[in-house]
Amino acid sequence: MRNYRYKTRHEMIEVQNLEIFYRHAGDPRAPAILLLHGYPTASYMYRNVIEPLAETAYVLAPDLPGSGYSSLPSADTYAYTFGNLANTIDAFLTALKIDSFYLYLHDFGAPVGYYLATRQPNRIRGLIVQNGNAHDEGLGPSWDAPKAYFADPTEENRAKLPEWMNFESIRYQYIGEQSERLVRLYPPEGWHLDWERLSRPGVIDIQFRIFSDYGSHIKRFPAIRAYHRQHQPPALVLWGRHDPYFDINEIMAYHRTLDAVEIHIFEGAHQLLETHHGECAALMSRFIRAVEAGAFRDSARPVPS
Repeated sequence: MRNYRYKTRHEMIEVQNLEIFYRHAGDPRAPAILLLHGYPTASYMYRNVIEPLAETAYVLAPDLPGSGYSSLPSADTYAYTFGNLANTIDAFLTALKIDSFYLYLHDFGAPVGYYLATRQPNRIRGLIVQNGNAHDEGLGPSWDAPKAYFADPTEENRAKLPEWMNFESIRYQYIGEQSERLVRLYPPEGWHLDWERLSRPGVIDIQFRIFSDYGSHIKRFPAIRAYHRQHQPPALVLWGRHDPYFDINEIMAYHRTLDAVEIHIFEGAHQLLETHHGECAALMSRFIRAVEAGAFRDSARPVPS
């Protein structure tokens, strides 16, 4: 039975009249870690790190509403904002009796996670940031058109947005503008599964509604900086340097506001766990053990990998 505890289980739980699909593994008595996915992925992106992490923590990876295998409520019955997604995940944690946890922030999961962190800072045992944005430094010139749309969501400004909710753009999110040597490392199942779930009726509209709320996340950057400075959560930053969406300057913004932060930069891209799951799982496990032992703050420093 001990070995079974560390195997990934796949379950549904009803939360706020929604069915939330989640993957979990490990001992529920261990420190919990919440893995939040972004667009256009789901908890599937964590498939390779859940069991290695389960040796150290109780691992929870839910599919957000509108993604993966969780419910797809209509936009008339569910507010697809980052704040409301955080409400649902908070209810999910309450249902599972999770009082405190490590928080893995990636892509759209970063806005959701930062709502959880800023609302109840004492629940957060530590942050693990993997290509997740919370600073202006991470938004390069490619974000000019989206920011104009967030500020004034007219049809004219929407028409200026690049076409990115299609199969080729999802594939690009994985492989970015990387060399062929790196592209060969990516299994194609990821972007094919993402597109299969995204192309269901109504899902693209749901995901665009979520994207449209990113402007509210940008407005919260000062509040997030204040959270960092006041509460100083221990942090581990794992970064794929070929990310086509978030500028690498983002990582030093974390370094400027957090006293205890360890940074690792990899020859990978936005979906870093597709190519570096072994390295990242080992670093996350070490980070959790160090924080739990009270040893992280003395040893943390930026370490390029």
